[in-house]
Amino acid sequence: MAGTVTHEPPPAAGGRQGGPLIVTEDVELLDDLLRLCAAAGATPEVHHGVPERRGGWETAPLVLVGDDAARRVRGAARRRGVVLVGRDQDDSGVWRRAVEIGADHVLVLPDGEQWLVDRIADVAEGVGRPALTVGVIGGRGGAGASTLACALAVTSAREGLRTLLVDADPLGGGLDVLLGGESAEGLRWPAFAASRGRVGGGALEESLPELHSLRVLSWDRGDCVAIPPQAVRAVLAAARRRGGTVVVDLPRRIDDGVAEALAQLDVGLLVVPAELRAVAAAGRVASAVGMILRDLRVAVRGPYAPGLDDREVSRLLGLPLAGEVPVESGLSRPHEGKAPPGAAGRGPLARFCREFLERALVEAGGV
Repeated sequence: MAGTVTHEPPPAAGGRQGGPLIVTEDVELLDDLLRLCAAAGATPEVHHGVPERRGGWETAPLVLVGDDAARRVRGAARRRGVVLVGRDQDDSGVWRRAVEIGADHVLVLPDGEQWLVDRIADVAEGVGRPALTVGVIGGRGGAGASTLACALAVTSAREGLRTLLVDADPLGGGLDVLLGGESAEGLRWPAFAASRGRVGGGALEESLPELHSLRVLSWDRGDCVAIPPQAVRAVLAAARRRGGTVVVDLPRRIDDGVAEALAQLDVGLLVVPAELRAVAAAGRVASAVGMILRDLRVAVRGPYAPGLDDREVSRLLGLPLAGEVPVESGLSRPHEGKAPPGAAGRGPLARFCREFLERALVEAGGV
């Protein structure tokens, strides 16, 4: 059980921080709290009362006060990020003691363990503004969605943002191949198939191949073609906590894993060639995706069939127009032996990606 008493703990600034401060003399409770800190990847500081050294109480990113120590910390300076931890589900007096010490939360073990692990990991890892998360999906096969996803990620990295490119299409051939990094060292999706709960954002980032100044989560050449939705949720949540930009290349079929990925997006781009059959196919994709993703926009790719332009395609699909994806020679096929899409920073494709990301970041409050 966990409950809020007064106010939310302060958001942690980006970057690695110290571990929590534990205040208790209860040996069994201390064992539990040390175990939860280890699960969250944090090293705590332990005291029986308010630390005597100046700043110990005030500067700790999170303070876990055992219910046995509530009286001993009653005179400490009021601060945010204090959690009163107990064991007795039926002790109504715990709420009074929490108010007396100015605690933000009351937590009773073992019911509140997962909540506490997440909070400890947040302060240890450092959590700032979540990443802008963009999904790209083709309105039909061969629409150029994977290449646009790569171009967006490369553009984001070139602008100095922490960037992760996620290949959510196991049958797409691999975005690492498109980026020329199929032999690069690092983990692929099957390594995360058993992930549950919380994945460390820093550990995730460091484990993935680094290509063109961004991290890439793609597929290996094995037989695994599906990742459980719990694993998708854990991995994307970890990626979002790191900030910057996350770009997800999505397949056109919607299974449980893809639905979980869609639920994590801030905005989606539906890439639609400007031809009637493509618009018809894209309408079916948009109908399925729109059941989960609220902000879906259409990115139209020429050349245009007679009677069509980007605004007409937007009108027919009933979706807001993100813009016209410029026609470039590599947009519909992999770059074999060439620089990845958008790498040069010049040309209409790079300009489209830069302008879209600038708008999306402003809308998300990122600048």
